[in-house]
Amino acid sequence: MIEVSRFWRDPALPFVEARRVGDGRQVCYAAHSHESFSIGVITRGRSTYQTGNTRYEVAAGTTVLMNPGAVHACNPIQGEPWSYLMLFVDMPWLQARGFMLPAATSSTSPDLYGRLLALFAGLFEPQSDDREAQLEAFFEVLPYCLDATAARRPMQHPRLEMAAAFIRAHRLDPLTLEDICVAAGLSRGYLIRAFGKRFGLSPHAYLLDQRVQHARAQLRAGRPIAEVALEAGFADQAHLQRAFKRHLATTPGHYREASASHHQIDRTGH
Repeated sequence: MIEVSRFWRDPALPFVEARRVGDGRQVCYAAHSHESFSIGVITRGRSTYQTGNTRYEVAAGTTVLMNPGAVHACNPIQGEPWSYLMLFVDMPWLQARGFMLPAATSSTSPDLYGRLLALFAGLFEPQSDDREAQLEAFFEVLPYCLDATAARRPMQHPRLEMAAAFIRAHRLDPLTLEDICVAAGLSRGYLIRAFGKRFGLSPHAYLLDQRVQHARAQLRAGRPIAEVALEAGFADQAHLQRAFKRHLATTPGHYREASASHHQIDRTGH
């Protein structure tokens, strides 16, 4: 039987998290973002990949990259089986090593694919004692592995970027659309139309996603779910559970309890 999903964490490496999904048909996402830098590989089958307002097909052998705050989603194609591995790395650790965020959102480089598979193998190996060195070596060579032709950089708009930054900074506050318009100097109609084209989410959906990301960070630290739900601006624990499952394809309870040292399986959906 194919394992649906597994989280990996290690207390010795609190800045990194990995996820292995064996049956992507049972782990479906709404468009969402991460606070960390995310990079993963499709190991079997194919899927759709949404990044911002662009959507295309990716298949086994493809590496996908998501910068912090980049709205994205990967989901199955007509029920076809597919599998993937994802790595989430906190930005302070990367910045301390001089890492520059890439423009590329995907790559078909066999070299990059092979290096990332080797990195995952090292992380998941219980006896490995040089995991941080492996991570440092990988991110040192990553810029040289990326295909220049794979870069897809969205057009920038300073006021829309300002609106998104304002939402991120005030995600725990009771924000209104008018608050965002005033902060960014944009009309209500333009903000609603242009924000969705730029980020792939409406301002309200972007705010909800940011609150889910805050909850994710707090649950990773082991805080109680009900307490985190209220702090993040959700009406109650059930409200957080629905949003969390929709955005991250797992429940808050499964995510919080995922074991670092014992590779606990996430059986969401079973």
